Amino acid sequence: VAAQASHPALSIPLVIAGEITTSDEMADAEDPSCPGIVNYRYALASADQVQQALACAAAEPSGWRSLSVEHRSLALRKVAAHLAKHRGDSIAVMLRDTGKAVSEGDAEFSEAIDFANYYAHRISDAAFHDGTEATPLGTVVITPPWNFPFAIPCGGVLAALAAGNTVIFKPAPEAVWTGYHMCQLLWDAGIPRTALQFLVCPDNEIGTSLLTDDRVHAVILTGAYATAKLFHSWKPTMNLFAETSGKNSLIITNACDPDQAVKDLVRSAFGHAGQKCSAASLAIITAERYDDPAFLRQLRDAAASLTVGSTWALDSIVTPVVRAPGPELLRGLTTLDEGETWLLEPKMIAGNPCLWSPGIKLGIRPGSWYHQTECFGPVLGLMRAPDFITALQWQNDSMFGLTAGLHSLDPKEIRTWQATVEAGNVYLNRSITGAIVQRQPFGGWKSSCIGAGAKAGGPNYVAQFSHWQETALPHQRAMISEELRSFAQTHAADDAWLMAAMESDAYWWSHEFGIAHDPTALICEKNLFRYRAMPHAIIRASEDQSFTHTLRMVAAAERAGVKKIIVSSPILLPRIASEHVMVLKQSDEEFLQSLRKQPPHGVLRAVGASAEMHRIAHEQRLRIVARPVLALGRIEMLPFLREQSLSATAHRYGNLVPIDDLLR
Repeated sequence: VAAQASHPALSIPLVIAGEITTSDEMADAEDPSCPGIVNYRYALASADQVQQALACAAAEPSGWRSLSVEHRSLALRKVAAHLAKHRGDSIAVMLRDTGKAVSEGDAEFSEAIDFANYYAHRISDAAFHDGTEATPLGTVVITPPWNFPFAIPCGGVLAALAAGNTVIFKPAPEAVWTGYHMCQLLWDAGIPRTALQFLVCPDNEIGTSLLTDDRVHAVILTGAYATAKLFHSWKPTMNLFAETSGKNSLIITNACDPDQAVKDLVRSAFGHAGQKCSAASLAIITAERYDDPAFLRQLRDAAASLTVGSTWALDSIVTPVVRAPGPELLRGLTTLDEGETWLLEPKMIAGNPCLWSPGIKLGIRPGSWYHQTECFGPVLGLMRAPDFITALQWQNDSMFGLTAGLHSLDPKEIRTWQATVEAGNVYLNRSITGAIVQRQPFGGWKSSCIGAGAKAGGPNYVAQFSHWQETALPHQRAMISEELRSFAQTHAADDAWLMAAMESDAYWWSHEFGIAHDPTALICEKNLFRYRAMPHAIIRASEDQSFTHTLRMVAAAERAGVKKIIVSSPILLPRIASEHVMVLKQSDEEFLQSLRKQPPHGVLRAVGASAEMHRIAHEQRLRIVARPVLALGRIEMLPFLREQSLSATAHRYGNLVPIDDLLR
């Protein structure tokens, strides 16, 4: 640490319009392991510099948007190869910049390489190019987190670039050096400095002006749900793709393997000092296991045995949080509410406000402050559930749905849980952190996801950063039932376009959406990528929208399995013959009033939706999709589906166990 403190502070510049530059305003960054020691200084962009960056991104002098898919794919593969040569220095930067342990940084760096290779492959997916063609959105701003300072921003940057967009990268203020280092590697690998600009903005009107400018066509955010709400309050029509907060829990039942459950819970709760967005903040334990003193003692001892210390001490497992705890985390680390006690009380270490030993609370009550509040640090709460069904209800009883887990060897519990758990990434008999590109694409449900809902590292992520135009009817189709054929003919006579669209839906239901996928096909672990229907859908037809297009959206929602569909139109529409569909004639004002009463976590499909529709949809926590209607089912069905990654350990201590029939 003394040697680190003796190094002179670095100075991180801006890179605008291909030029390295600085500014009149500089900020200091401290090493989390050595509070008070300036790690480096970085430039903050002025209002004029933001305008320069936006003008360059719009003009796009490098010609990146006009490159062929093959050229962009090759560019990403070159990035992957170049990254692989810089593992050591990249891990070192993360260690010094954000206090990330070497083991954590190593896994994160591998994820960045995986993103580059995977997105290079996904660009040319023929499934999205069946009667459609893609054009880039334009300019994408990346606003990443500090907890995964290399992989998450790298994935967002590369996905946007893969689709042909120009990128303005605005790093988290806690991880500016790591972000700059990442950009340097991408530039050195051949990404043009005008296609990828590095712009650190102050958190004031200057930063707001960047995000709300009409020359910005999408914003990728990984951060707090409150931040996503703030962004939308500035500009309701902002095309925001956000992975947001989670209050993640792991259910441990009487039927668990207690040794494995303790190991995975401690790893899930305290890896990277509990600062992973997927970290287990809660363990919901059924009564018999919770009341077992031996189990609690084993859990306490396992957590207490973790080495806590500076990141510069390479044996440290629990390293400093990136900054001194804010109000929520500080309360979680220091305060007990009614009925709560400490199984393991956390302590500040060596007078460093960023460094805390693990804490475990007993007696967390349903609906309590800790049950509902994200505490981003090394503190875990335990809840005592009378039975498995109650535990599952408590796990699902959250506005968030990022990760969730179950430790149980009971087939009935496993079948029930995997069919009803409400989270984007779910884990059976393993830790609930450590998602891997393609193997477990990452992203949440409910208020843990804002925007289109495609998972990072998954098959649909790159496609959402393009405009899709229809050029022909889709060729890949499947036969539909006589009932569906009669439905189309009854409502739209001999409309060949609608029939083709429904046949496209049928094809993609049987080949993609209606089946589970395990692309890595490991023997020791099952990793299923699957789709689940949105709980409800609202389709708002405009006065000049054709009835055929309205029917097409209804057909996509029904094929996706949505059980409650409201179709609203300012003009009287014919009755739609389906038990799942309600047709309403509503003026614009009546529709907006009814929208305010809709339950959360559904989808609003409204072509060309107004700013007010966007605002209300965000308030009601609804997914809103306003792009034009397409016949291609591979794209048109996506708004009505939620993606889920299920990862299950398929062995016990090296002995394979049959679990396929439990995961259907």
